Amino acid sequence: MKTLVVYDSAHGNTQMVAQAIGDVILGEVNVRRVGEVTSGDLKSVDLLIIGSPTHGGRPTAAIQGFVESLPGPVSTVRVAAFDTRMPHAWVKLFGFAAIRIARALEGKGWSVEQPVEGFFVNGRGGPLKDGELQRAAAWGRSIAEQRT
Repeated sequence: MKTLVVYDSAHGNTQMVAQAIGDVILGEVNVRRVGEVTSGDLKSVDLLIIGSPTHGGRPTAAIQGFVESLPGPVSTVRVAAFDTRMPHAWVKLFGFAAIRIARALEGKGWSVEQPVEGFFVNGRGGPLKDGELQRAAAWGRSIAEQRT
């Protein structure tokens, strides 16, 4: 299986989550910051995982642009979405990046693996809450093991 994990990261937290996810998936895995992704990275991918920090209930502009630039769905490519977020109840009012990434992908016809997931940071700049990297690894493993 060939997997591409695409992320954006403001404070390094989403990058650490992306790497934890990539580390547990078997096969050829590339973990790339969104600005470093090339068309070659997207060729013959079986699983595409996209992650972003949540800013104002949305993914970063770079991730939004990446999702918008994706072509229509490829039936053999599975996609999944994650984000990093603060655990405060009031943050729910604005929503979360992973949900918006999934909706944007689905709006283009992609079928998104469920569940999308959020990983918690302590405050705007982090660090990640204890246990979140382990939870990210478990989520990544479960997404990779899902069959369509």
